[in-house]
Amino acid sequence: MPRSTWPTPDPAVPGQESVWSYPRPPRCEASSRLVEIIFNGVGIAETRRAIRVLETSHPPTWYLPPDDVLVEHLVRNGHQTFCEFKGVAISYDVVVGDRVAAGAAWCYPDPAAGYESIARFIAFYPAPMDACTVDGEPAVPQPGAYYGGWITADLAGPFKGEPGSEGW
Repeated sequence: MPRSTWPTPDPAVPGQESVWSYPRPPRCEASSRLVEIIFNGVGIAETRRAIRVLETSHPPTWYLPPDDVLVEHLVRNGHQTFCEFKGVAISYDVVVGDRVAAGAAWCYPDPAAGYESIARFIAFYPAPMDACTVDGEPAVPQPGAYYGGWITADLAGPFKGEPGSEGW
Protein backbone atom coordinates (compact mmCIF):
# COMPACT_ATOMS: atom_id res chain seq x y z
CA MET A 1 0.00 0.00 0.00
CA PRO A 2 1.44 3.43 -0.86
CA ARG A 3 2.80 5.32 2.10
CA SER A 4 0.56 8.29 1.26
CA THR A 5 -2.45 6.26 2.47
CA TRP A 6 -0.92 5.82 5.92
CA PRO A 7 -2.21 8.13 8.64
CA THR A 8 -0.30 10.98 10.15
CA PRO A 9 0.75 9.90 13.66
CA ASP A 10 -0.84 11.85 16.49
CA PRO A 11 1.71 14.01 18.29
CA ALA A 12 2.98 12.34 21.45
CA VAL A 13 2.89 14.62 24.48
CA PRO A 14 5.39 14.26 27.35
CA GLY A 15 4.85 10.91 29.05
CA GLN A 16 3.47 9.26 25.92
CA GLU A 17 4.97 6.92 23.37
CA SER A 18 3.77 6.76 19.79
CA VAL A 19 2.62 3.39 18.50
CA TRP A 20 4.14 4.56 15.22
CA SER A 21 7.60 4.24 16.79
CA TYR A 22 7.00 0.52 17.44
CA PRO A 23 8.75 -1.87 15.04
CA ARG A 24 7.45 -4.30 12.45
CA PRO A 25 7.98 -7.19 12.95
CA PRO A 26 6.88 -6.72 16.56
CA ARG A 27 9.21 -6.57 19.54
CA CYS A 28 8.71 -8.26 22.92
CA GLU A 29 9.51 -6.09 25.94
CA ALA A 30 9.46 -7.12 29.60
CA SER A 31 7.55 -4.78 31.90
CA SER A 32 7.39 -4.35 35.67
CA ARG A 33 4.15 -2.34 35.48
CA LEU A 34 1.23 -3.74 37.46
CA VAL A 35 -1.19 -5.51 35.11
CA GLU A 36 -4.52 -6.73 36.50
CA ILE A 37 -7.54 -8.45 34.97
CA ILE A 38 -10.98 -8.81 36.56
CA PHE A 39 -13.84 -10.91 35.21
CA ASN A 40 -17.20 -11.49 36.86
CA GLY A 41 -15.87 -9.78 39.98
CA VAL A 42 -12.85 -12.10 40.30
CA GLY A 43 -9.25 -10.95 39.95
CA ILE A 44 -8.10 -13.60 37.49
CA ALA A 45 -4.65 -12.15 36.85
CA GLU A 46 -2.16 -9.85 38.54
CA THR A 47 1.48 -9.47 37.60
CA ARG A 48 4.51 -7.23 37.42
CA ARG A 49 6.16 -9.72 35.05
CA ALA A 50 4.17 -9.11 31.86
CA ILE A 51 5.63 -8.89 28.40
CA ARG A 52 4.37 -6.21 26.05
CA VAL A 53 4.30 -7.05 22.35
CA LEU A 54 4.83 -3.84 20.43
CA GLU A 55 3.98 -3.56 16.73
CA THR A 56 3.74 -0.52 14.47
CA SER A 57 0.30 1.14 14.71
CA HIS A 58 -0.93 -1.23 17.46
CA PRO A 59 -1.30 -0.50 21.17
CA PRO A 60 0.62 -3.07 23.23
CA THR A 61 -0.75 -6.54 23.70
CA TRP A 62 0.05 -7.71 27.22
CA TYR A 63 1.16 -11.32 27.78
CA LEU A 64 1.04 -12.56 31.39
CA PRO A 65 3.01 -15.45 32.90
CA PRO A 66 0.70 -18.39 33.60
CA ASP A 67 1.90 -18.49 37.23
CA ASP A 68 0.24 -15.08 37.71
CA VAL A 69 -3.09 -16.09 36.13
CA LEU A 70 -5.82 -18.17 37.77
CA VAL A 71 -5.66 -20.68 34.92
CA GLU A 72 -8.52 -22.70 36.38
CA HIS A 73 -10.74 -20.02 34.77
CA LEU A 74 -9.37 -20.77 31.29
CA VAL A 75 -10.96 -23.47 29.16
CA ARG A 76 -9.37 -24.49 25.84
CA ASN A 77 -11.96 -24.06 23.14
CA GLY A 78 -10.22 -25.76 20.19
CA HIS A 79 -9.89 -22.54 18.17
CA GLN A 80 -6.49 -21.57 16.75
CA THR A 81 -5.17 -18.54 14.93
CA PHE A 82 -1.98 -17.85 13.02
CA CYS A 83 0.25 -14.78 13.27
CA GLU A 84 2.79 -14.29 10.51
CA PHE A 85 5.37 -13.37 13.16
CA LYS A 86 4.53 -15.35 16.31
CA GLY A 87 3.08 -18.54 14.80
CA VAL A 88 0.10 -20.61 15.98
CA ALA A 89 -1.94 -19.43 18.97
CA ILE A 90 -4.46 -21.46 20.92
CA SER A 91 -7.62 -19.88 22.28
CA TYR A 92 -9.36 -20.04 25.64
CA ASP A 93 -12.78 -19.19 26.95
CA VAL A 94 -12.66 -17.33 30.27
CA VAL A 95 -15.16 -18.85 32.71
CA VAL A 96 -15.98 -17.46 36.15
CA GLY A 97 -19.16 -18.69 37.79
CA ASP A 98 -21.99 -18.54 35.27
CA ARG A 99 -20.26 -16.03 32.94
CA VAL A 100 -18.29 -17.10 29.90
CA ALA A 101 -16.18 -14.85 27.67
CA ALA A 102 -15.75 -17.02 24.59
CA GLY A 103 -12.31 -16.81 22.98
CA ALA A 104 -11.25 -14.00 25.30
CA ALA A 105 -7.71 -15.29 25.96
CA TRP A 106 -4.94 -16.91 23.95
CA CYS A 107 -1.35 -18.03 24.07
CA TYR A 108 1.47 -19.29 21.89
CA PRO A 109 2.59 -22.65 23.33
CA ASP A 110 5.48 -22.88 20.85
CA PRO A 111 6.00 -19.48 19.24
CA ALA A 112 8.19 -18.78 16.24
CA ALA A 113 11.87 -17.93 16.62
CA GLY A 114 12.34 -14.52 18.21
CA TYR A 115 9.17 -14.79 20.29
CA GLU A 116 10.23 -17.49 22.75
CA SER A 117 9.82 -15.04 25.66
CA ILE A 118 6.02 -15.21 25.33
CA ALA A 119 5.82 -19.02 25.15
CA ARG A 120 2.83 -20.14 27.25
CA PHE A 121 2.22 -16.55 28.46
CA ILE A 122 -1.47 -15.63 28.27
CA ALA A 123 -3.01 -12.58 26.59
CA PHE A 124 -6.55 -11.30 27.11
CA TYR A 125 -8.88 -9.21 24.98
CA PRO A 126 -9.84 -6.32 27.24
CA ALA A 127 -13.38 -5.78 25.87
CA PRO A 128 -15.05 -8.86 27.40
CA MET A 129 -13.34 -8.45 30.78
CA ASP A 130 -14.80 -6.33 33.59
CA ALA A 131 -11.48 -4.52 33.82
CA CYS A 132 -7.98 -4.70 32.42
CA THR A 133 -5.68 -2.21 34.09
CA VAL A 134 -2.08 -1.07 33.81
CA ASP A 135 -0.79 0.56 36.99
CA GLY A 136 -4.41 1.03 38.02
CA GLU A 137 -5.48 2.75 34.79
CA PRO A 138 -8.33 1.02 32.94
CA ALA A 139 -7.31 0.01 29.43
CA VAL A 140 -9.53 0.73 26.44
CA PRO A 141 -9.78 -2.08 23.87
CA GLN A 142 -8.00 -1.63 20.56
CA PRO A 143 -10.60 -0.97 17.85
CA GLY A 144 -11.65 -3.91 15.73
CA ALA A 145 -12.80 -7.32 16.90
CA TYR A 146 -9.60 -9.11 15.85
CA TYR A 147 -6.98 -7.14 17.76
CA GLY A 148 -6.04 -7.54 21.43
CA GLY A 149 -4.16 -4.33 22.20
CA TRP A 150 -4.77 -2.26 25.32
CA ILE A 151 -4.98 1.54 24.93
CA THR A 152 -3.85 3.64 27.90
CA ALA A 153 -3.28 7.38 28.25
CA ASP A 154 0.49 6.97 27.75
CA LEU A 155 -0.02 6.05 24.08
CA ALA A 156 -0.42 8.21 20.98
CA GLY A 157 -2.18 6.76 17.92
CA PRO A 158 -4.00 6.52 15.66
CA PHE A 159 -4.45 2.78 16.25
CA LYS A 160 -4.89 -0.01 13.74
CA GLY A 161 -8.42 -1.35 13.84
CA GLU A 162 -10.11 2.00 13.40
CA PRO A 163 -12.28 2.31 10.27
CA GLY A 164 -10.08 2.72 7.19
CA SER A 165 -6.99 1.15 8.81
CA GLU A 166 -7.19 -2.17 6.98
CA GLY A 167 -4.14 -1.39 4.84
CA TRP A 168 -1.81 -0.12 7.55
